[in-house]
Amino acid sequence: MKKSEKVVLLACGDVGPVHGKMEEYGALLGPTFATGDIRFAQCERLYSNAYSAADEPGTNVNLGHGPLPPEMISIFTDSGFDVVSLAGNHTMEWGDEVALDTIELFGKKGIRVVGAGPNLDAARAPVYVEKNGVRVAFLARCSVVREDHVAGPNKCGVAPVRAHTTYEAVEWQAGMPPRIITVPYEEDLQHLKADIAEAREAADVVVLSLHWGLHYIPRRIAEYQPIVTKTAFDAGVDLILGHHPHVPKAIEARSRNKACFYSLGNFMFSTDTGLKPGFEEKMRFNGLDSDFDEFPHCPHGRDSKRSLIAKAVLSRDGMERASFLPVQIDTQLRPEVLTHDDPRFIENVDFMEWVSVGFDHRFEVEGEEVVVTGSE
Repeated sequence: MKKSEKVVLLACGDVGPVHGKMEEYGALLGPTFATGDIRFAQCERLYSNAYSAADEPGTNVNLGHGPLPPEMISIFTDSGFDVVSLAGNHTMEWGDEVALDTIELFGKKGIRVVGAGPNLDAARAPVYVEKNGVRVAFLARCSVVREDHVAGPNKCGVAPVRAHTTYEAVEWQAGMPPRIITVPYEEDLQHLKADIAEAREAADVVVLSLHWGLHYIPRRIAEYQPIVTKTAFDAGVDLILGHHPHVPKAIEARSRNKACFYSLGNFMFSTDTGLKPGFEEKMRFNGLDSDFDEFPHCPHGRDSKRSLIAKAVLSRDGMERASFLPVQIDTQLRPEVLTHDDPRFIENVDFMEWVSVGFDHRFEVEGEEVVVTGSE
């Protein structure tokens, strides 16, 4: 293979609608996804008929994220995804059997799973995809994970990058919010560095998926996140793909060769739980407008209808170019890839500028995409 051969990676955030016809969600994506050689997504759901854990749900079970019928996994097959991360906060909520069923089903469909498995070694293991002579390694970790959902030597679960949380008073006046301090677990960072080094030896490009951050809260990045980002970049990661907050967040770049998308936002996602008790109050506290009337199946605030597809051009020399495609989620919860002459295109670029304040980045519109570079 010639050194000049390239691979286009297209990556998106949370995927896992629970209602409607699955084929309708990806109806607008065909032309865009056809331009990719590898397509990646974060899987927000489980697909299994094994409801062993559902009979007596424990305190860690989110009843709104129960297992879906296996045929609904077509949301991934119809869209052409090649790799999915199951390093998420819902993966283990319904027990080992449901999680392993889901992993097995993806495998039968020809889709590689990263970030979860029957034991810690399997959950931590890189997944390698080779296209056009370029070998790409994928790793996945979850920071928003309950302790009993973490994989162990002989325990099914997800691969973690956890964080300690402490609180520091910053005002003498009663009732003022404290400073929230988050620091990554050192053992998890060491495992991550070792796994990146292994992947770096075996692949041309290393991609790290991270399910992390502060959900629903606009713009804010937790303190532990830039620490993990720097650790991963220094260890050899080329591209970081973040998700979980359900809204897009900052993009950080190191020249054209390393980029971190802190949150890609929702992509093809819905919920059937409606407004949970206290959710509207939480949204108002965080400065979000309720959009329940317009989006009853995804009432996460209007900024949650902004999305993006991360695009990376990869070669044997690493990542040659990073960019993003602005996306708007319509009232049918379908992701519409915007064109540069659509007023919403520049609105979403301006939004990404706003959320990226304080992080090294430069955005330059080139055709239908926004190229990401840093100052170095």
